[in-house]
Amino acid sequence: MKKFIDLKNQVVGILEPAGSWAALLPIRLLMGYEFYNAGMKKLNGNNWFANVQDNFLFPFNIIPVEISWFMATWAEILGGLALFLGLFTRFWAFSLIIVSIVAISAVHWPDDWNSLAELWKGYAITNKGFGNYRVPLLFIAMLFPLVFSGAGRLSLDNILAKKFS
Repeated sequence: MKKFIDLKNQVVGILEPAGSWAALLPIRLLMGYEFYNAGMKKLNGNNWFANVQDNFLFPFNIIPVEISWFMATWAEILGGLALFLGLFTRFWAFSLIIVSIVAISAVHWPDDWNSLAELWKGYAITNKGFGNYRVPLLFIAMLFPLVFSGAGRLSLDNILAKKFS
């Protein structure tokens, strides 16, 4: 039993310091990639926000759709790149949470639901009449650690903090 505990302590002793370097990196890279791609699709696509503007949360529902499209596109492109690099991570993660909440309200939330059981059916990837808020909700959950913990040690944020502190 002592050998098992010693092995566990040895493994934890290796993983613990590595966590500050590597734990948030996969989240940053994946979220950076996903948001950058979403922004590029908007940049190269047609503005369809007029079809869903009434579903946007206030104050986004009163902003002209051209401005909303521009803001969402560039928030996703610049935010995706910044997350990938670990640059101003907390700001961009928080901003992309707001983008994701607006996306859920405008596009992914069910049009009509009468019970929590019906609402739960929208926690899906495909829309069968109940919404499909699963992916943006997972994105929000993945962005929270970046808001609260920052980018981690393997980031431009860390390099800048060392340089200017």
